Amino acid sequence: MPDPNGFLRYDRRLPARRPVPVRISDWREVYPPAGEELVREQATRCMDCGIPFCHDGCPLGNRIPDWNDLVRTGNWDAAVESLHATNNFPEFTGRLCPAPCEAACVLGISGGQPVTIKQVEVEIADAAAARGFTPHPVPPPSGRSVAVVGSGPAGLAAAQQLARAGHAVTVYERDDAIGGLLRYGIPDFKLEKRHIDARLTQLIAEGVRFRTGVNVGVDVTAEQLRAEHDAVLLACGALQGRDTPETPGRALRGVHQAMAHLVAANRAVATATTDQAAERRLAPAVLPDGTPIDAAGKHVVIIGGGDTAADCLGVAHRQGAAGVHQLDLYPQPPQERDEARDPWPTWPWVLRSYPAHEEGGERVFAAAVQEFVDDGTGQVRAVRIAEVTVEKRDGRRIVTVVPGSERELPADLVLLAIGFEGTEQQPLLEQFGVSRNPRGAIDARDDWQTDADGVFVAGDMHRGASLIVWAIAEGRAVAAAIHDHLGGVGVLPAPVGPAAQALAAR
Repeated sequence: MPDPNGFLRYDRRLPARRPVPVRISDWREVYPPAGEELVREQATRCMDCGIPFCHDGCPLGNRIPDWNDLVRTGNWDAAVESLHATNNFPEFTGRLCPAPCEAACVLGISGGQPVTIKQVEVEIADAAAARGFTPHPVPPPSGRSVAVVGSGPAGLAAAQQLARAGHAVTVYERDDAIGGLLRYGIPDFKLEKRHIDARLTQLIAEGVRFRTGVNVGVDVTAEQLRAEHDAVLLACGALQGRDTPETPGRALRGVHQAMAHLVAANRAVATATTDQAAERRLAPAVLPDGTPIDAAGKHVVIIGGGDTAADCLGVAHRQGAAGVHQLDLYPQPPQERDEARDPWPTWPWVLRSYPAHEEGGERVFAAAVQEFVDDGTGQVRAVRIAEVTVEKRDGRRIVTVVPGSERELPADLVLLAIGFEGTEQQPLLEQFGVSRNPRGAIDARDDWQTDADGVFVAGDMHRGASLIVWAIAEGRAVAAAIHDHLGGVGVLPAPVGPAAQALAAR
């Protein structure tokens, strides 16, 4: 059983990040590996709390107290097994998930210090990766075939689960490499792509086939997929970026969606040699049409306060931006949980500072863009902003400009990181006979099927833009539904249902 006194003997500690001057000179991950002594110490803080509310915070149903105690006692092999029992890719979640499990940790009650669950998780996963991920034995073929459209975490989790059940699985990806946003959306300083490649090696050994550069609905029709496979899973993500077409000057050169910047930067890193990436001697980031979207030497304004905005901030630093402002519509959140607003164990509204924020730039809260200012040639030269107040009335957001508060910020490059409007409208939707709901997502019945029989949906395409743990959880759950639909033997784990929601205050 866990040590009930561990949290009394040890304070919460995380490994030191790499020094700012060092890490912004390359694209390697911000966090170095934690020493085994630190990891075991932090795992020891996980107490025998009786009811582990961390389970409520995590949709995967991770056995958090179990593998914490296994690390505490030095049983790393069993910890790896326990971790993988519920999570196909803990090295991804341990790096990218904001850890709602920690927000629900019993030690976090009344402003306490929750267990460093995420850090322990990634160290267990990395210990397994260091030895090489062992492929599961390929079972006898079921004789049934599944097409998975999209290779993000939901599609990959579903593909692995189905292959391990004996089904023939083919993953179709329109990009030139597998991974979805893990590959070209998440910067390397958060997730080095070697972690994706290691998992792909495992999936291929387990029988999963990958076809890249295939845009389903264009290069391959829905009719062809239906003819070649017994079931189809749509896991194409939610990449339709929210825009501000009504803002004056939106059409100016230099104003872009944030994802365009991140994808271009990731491609520049991916095509660089190891030495070039280490020394920042990369080719400038450009859009597919050759338009520059590199922050080098530019004044950058990032609009948005979430993960995507922070990713753009870190990329801008590494590209050598002259200066960066990050704008957030909402007032600055409190440093600690407001129990009246967000009672434990729900996800709290607090100030979240990412490693990129300590690297430079200025955050501006309670600010809204009034105009993108033209330099006279059709290129943005500044952003005119105003201080605002925000309130909600009858479920609607009311934004009020504070009179006399307008000012200009210099801007050669503006990045819109204000969220996503759901999955993209694309030919495959019409061909499969499915349509987007008012949220821009694809609805699923109780058995994860869309309105088209035999066509399933999961991940952000179903939920809207969400956390990686929800994508993997839905990938595992939809795999169980497809397995049942195909008449597979036995039952696969299904951690969530199509209507499941994150733990939230009522």
